[in-house]
Amino acid sequence: MKIADILNSKKVTFSLEIFPPKKQDAFESVKNAAIELTSLNPDFISVTCGAGGTTKTNTAEIAKIIENASTTALAHVTCVRSTREQIEGTISDLKSKGIENVLALRGDFPKDAAEGENIFPSGFTHASDLVSLLKKEGFCVGGACYPEGHPESSGRDNDIDKLKFKVDAGVDFLTTQMFFDNDMLYSFLYRLQSAGIHVPVLAGIMPITNANQVSRMVDLSNAYIPRKLLAICDRFRNSPEAMKQAGIAYATDQIIDLISNGVRGIHIYTMNKPEIAKAIVSNVNEIIAATNA
Repeated sequence: MKIADILNSKKVTFSLEIFPPKKQDAFESVKNAAIELTSLNPDFISVTCGAGGTTKTNTAEIAKIIENASTTALAHVTCVRSTREQIEGTISDLKSKGIENVLALRGDFPKDAAEGENIFPSGFTHASDLVSLLKKEGFCVGGACYPEGHPESSGRDNDIDKLKFKVDAGVDFLTTQMFFDNDMLYSFLYRLQSAGIHVPVLAGIMPITNANQVSRMVDLSNAYIPRKLLAICDRFRNSPEAMKQAGIAYATDQIIDLISNGVRGIHIYTMNKPEIAKAIVSNVNEIIAATNA
């Protein structure tokens, strides 16, 4: 089923994200995690590519497993280090596996790139280049957005302009990068409306269940860490189970506030930990059901 149709049919959706294994010997554990996540009956499960565009084959394989479990899959496709032929091959592979939904991404710059290396041999240097091709191939296409600005952006206005260009290329919905202060999202949504961007926006929630995650999350998403979350991490840093419980509670509070304020899509970054996703879904499933009634 196409995600655009799911979003149009519900007042609130919830979705999950999983990443494929970097090494083939871990494939079975990720496969099992994906199947376990389907048991939570999400509206869809997103399957990432690795940094620098790695694990592309496994992305399609995990997406197929999810679809075979009667859950809609969203496969990530990137431009980084891909020729035009490779991108077209990925599209053919996804089609052959029955995947109808794709998240179009430029992809992160590979850390091992050699000086002068052309990391965009396809000529596609932005996600918007991919969007047009994927729409022509009949996919429902999602895009990524950064409530607090892309780490490489020269400013918020420029960031919104580029996002508008991507949406105008044919993006059906947007998923935000993680954020930890809901006011940042509300401000961002207002700016999108003012810029004439009206596609559905799904709020990306990352449960912080390990205090060491915080600095990495800041590097990845340019996210502001509220004092409340910093205090939680400081207090429970050396108590893993307490930190896990507190992180689940913090993510739950974020989700309840978002739904209460009219946000229509919740997307949970699971970090391949079904038990964390299960705990959060258990905390909010009745809230989602009541909103959709």
